Amino acid sequence: MPYPHAAENDVIVRVHAAGFTPGELDWPATWSDRAGRDRTPSVPGHELSGVVVDLGYGTTGLTVGQRVFGLTDWTRNGSLAEYTAVEARNLAPLAADIDHTVAAALPISGLTAWQGLFDHAHLATGQTVLIHGAAGGVGSIAVQLAREVGAHVIGTGRADDSDLALALGAQTFVDLDADDLRHVGEVDVVLDVIGGDILQRSTELVRPGGTVVTIAMPPTVQPRDGRAIFFVVEPDRARLIDLAQRLRTGRLKPVVGAVRPLAETASAFARHHRAPGKTIIQIVDDHTTQHPGEHVDTGRREWPR
Repeated sequence: MPYPHAAENDVIVRVHAAGFTPGELDWPATWSDRAGRDRTPSVPGHELSGVVVDLGYGTTGLTVGQRVFGLTDWTRNGSLAEYTAVEARNLAPLAADIDHTVAAALPISGLTAWQGLFDHAHLATGQTVLIHGAAGGVGSIAVQLAREVGAHVIGTGRADDSDLALALGAQTFVDLDADDLRHVGEVDVVLDVIGGDILQRSTELVRPGGTVVTIAMPPTVQPRDGRAIFFVVEPDRARLIDLAQRLRTGRLKPVVGAVRPLAETASAFARHHRAPGKTIIQIVDDHTTQHPGEHVDTGRREWPR
C-alpha cells in the first residue's frame, strides 16, 4: 500500500502494534467507504499503538514523535499496516512506560467494556452483572471494571476460561457448554458479546428495571420491564486517557493472548484461531528499531507519495 495521505485534522502514525476484531472481515465497512463505494484493496484492524510521524493540515493536540494509541475510522484503511492515517481526535497520548503491545489491546476492548457497563447499562455498586466471554478481549476488561465499582460479577465462557475469569475478579463462572445458564438467577445487567441463543436466554435472567447490552447483534427480545441495547463503540480520547492511567497504576490489566508478526496476520483471522484475551499484531520490534523521531524521513522514502 502507498504511504497514506494525511487529510485535514489527521496524523500519520507509524504503527508499532495493532489489534483487530476477528469478525471484521464480514463488516461492509471493511471493504467500502462511507458512501458504500468499493475501496479494495483495504487494510483492516482498528486498534493501534505507535508514534506520530506526520501531521495533516490544521491538526492540533499531537506532535511528531509523540507516542499515541487509539482507534482508526471504521470506513478507512486501518491499523494492520506499517503506517496509517488517523483522525487526531481518535488518539490519546501514551506514556513511555506502557508497552505498545499492551496499549494496542486497550482501545476497542476498553472503550466497549466501559461504554457498555456504565454509559448504557449504568452499572452501580451492589448490582449483579453477567459478563459473557469473560476471558476475551472485552469481557476480561469488563470483569475488572465491574469489580472495581463494587458489582457482583458472573463470568461465562468455556471450561478452560474459568481460571482466568476468576483471577480477574469474577465471583462465579458459568461454562456455557456444560452449565445451565438459568442457575445464575436474576441479574441487573447482562453484557453480551455472543448474540444468538445466548443473548436470548440471558435476556430472560434480567430482573425488572435491568438492562441487556450487546455488541453482537440488535436484540430481538426485550427483558420484562427492562431495556435491551445494541451499540457500536465510539472513540473517546478522555476515556482512553483514563483507561491508560488505570493500566499504569495496576488497576487494569488487558489480557494479551498472543503477539504475532505482521506476516502472520491472515492466519490470525482464521476462524479456528482462539486464544484468551486479545491477539496483537506486532509491526515494530521496539527493542531493535531506531528512535521514533528518526523514522519520519525514512518512512517517506520507503513509501513515496
